[in-house]
Amino acid sequence: MKKYDVLVIGSGAGMGVASDALENGLKVAVVDKGPLGGTCLNLGCIPSKLLIFPSDRVAEIENSKKLGVEASITKIRFREIMERMRSSIAEDREHMREGIKHAKKLDFYDGTGYFVEDYTISVNGKKIFGEKIFIAAGARPLIPNVKGLEEIEYLTNESILELDELPKSVVILGGGYIACEFGHFLAGMGSEVTIIQRNVRLVANEEPEVSELLLKEMSKRMKIYTNTEVIEAAQNGDQFKIIGKERGSGDIIEVTAEKILVAGGRVPNSDLLKVQNTGVQTDSRGYIKVNDYLETSKENIWAFGDIIGKYMFRHSANKEAVYAWHNSLRGKRLPMEYTAIPHAVFSYPEIASVGMTENEAKKKHKILVGYSKYNSVAKGIAMLEEETFAKAIVDKESGKILGFHIIGPYASILIQEVINVMANNMNFKSIFKGMHIHPALPELIPSTLANLRERKD
Repeated sequence: MKKYDVLVIGSGAGMGVASDALENGLKVAVVDKGPLGGTCLNLGCIPSKLLIFPSDRVAEIENSKKLGVEASITKIRFREIMERMRSSIAEDREHMREGIKHAKKLDFYDGTGYFVEDYTISVNGKKIFGEKIFIAAGARPLIPNVKGLEEIEYLTNESILELDELPKSVVILGGGYIACEFGHFLAGMGSEVTIIQRNVRLVANEEPEVSELLLKEMSKRMKIYTNTEVIEAAQNGDQFKIIGKERGSGDIIEVTAEKILVAGGRVPNSDLLKVQNTGVQTDSRGYIKVNDYLETSKENIWAFGDIIGKYMFRHSANKEAVYAWHNSLRGKRLPMEYTAIPHAVFSYPEIASVGMTENEAKKKHKILVGYSKYNSVAKGIAMLEEETFAKAIVDKESGKILGFHIIGPYASILIQEVINVMANNMNFKSIFKGMHIHPALPELIPSTLANLRERKD
């Protein structure tokens, strides 16, 4: 049995730990069931954004009429868009593979590994031992328990990336980030899209005002059912039928489409790893339990990324990897800081958020809330952005920004200024110290903070 100083499970964010260990002259093993590079590179962030960018352009062309520009789309080369996405990812994977081949003191195990005893994994029929183990094995699509679903062929956010032909119609089960992003993509490409969401709101973790506007805008391009439970799926020839029940009224809906996309969330891969065999505890949903230092219940085993279920974004996983590695070394441990973890939803319109929602904040703080529409600044007026907006939540006593939420063009870019202020624990007034180019969209940030008021319930 081979023994290693460091054993890393997962080749996404886990490769950061592997790299740090190699730089310290340690003997390292990386175990990964593939594809190389993890979820973000192959099945998540990168491929979806390569697909969504063309759909953004389509939506802009379709909306240009309000600006006095008459334009039309003559052709969408769907296969070319899909092939470009796959070739770009394959190229990145190959670069990683070459790097692994030339790395000294690194053994890469390409296969599904699982724990057989303390600190010991079996992979491809071989047992390997790690003095220190870092689990970053990610998650996979959650398939809901719907009658008939297991008997038919459906798409997930992973398998949809293999399409070469655009489906004429798609029904999406779910109304979270994945559902809304792929709904935007497919509608932009020309599919007839239907979204069925169990929750009363789309992207239910966002601010209610954000969810409301997203529903309004996306409903212009597709059919959306909220507060609706999917109760049955069936196939009839080359068509699929979904039966849903409105949770309030009990009304039954039937939707027929050429394809079904299941986008109902994620489930951690801890069960595949059989982590209980090495004494690592999980919660009721299967996510690995960690403390503030990303330590599991087993000494010398750390976990981070999607498999711990805290913030399922690559940027947070990368940060957790840095902290996990630091805390594995002899010296002062540092608790992982989650205060300013941002995220974006690349829907149309785009959403970006950081920190607390208003409802979360008012449970612990006396707060001030500020709103500002895009057309409160000159650039927003020029863009004819009449409903998109930003919302700020600030601690009344300290002046610290507790949360910030944007829905509208370039939201994921505009919010970065706020993230930097929050990450440095600065007062919201620090934003006014820097000049903002006029007329440019970043003026939306100080405009929002200038409108802070106490909320009357």
